[in-house]
Amino acid sequence: MNKVTIYHNPRCSKSRQTLALLNEHGIQPKIVEYLKTPPDAATLEAILKKLGIEAAQLIRRKEYAALGLTDSDDPHELIARMVAHPEIIERPIVVRGAKARIGRPPEQVLEIL
Repeated sequence: MNKVTIYHNPRCSKSRQTLALLNEHGIQPKIVEYLKTPPDAATLEAILKKLGIEAAQLIRRKEYAALGLTDSDDPHELIARMVAHPEIIERPIVVRGAKARIGRPPEQVLEIL
């Protein structure tokens, strides 16, 4: 069985619910509090590939706008902004092997378990 990692924000209710759901299924994931330990650009690129989405789809729009960041279509620029401002990264993200899911709703992560 592949290890499971959750990119977690303990202040987020969906993130807490997703972690609880994993625990209910007997999974003790590696917990990465991404606001304290932001993923680097290479890690974000790998996560995006596992999610099968574009960089723009991983951004929390409200937080992005609150920071006054300008719009960009450049995925490398958006990844750099996520590295610099991890609070704009959608959460939680659960990764297992070559697959990942965003826990919105939390049950969505069950697809990769």
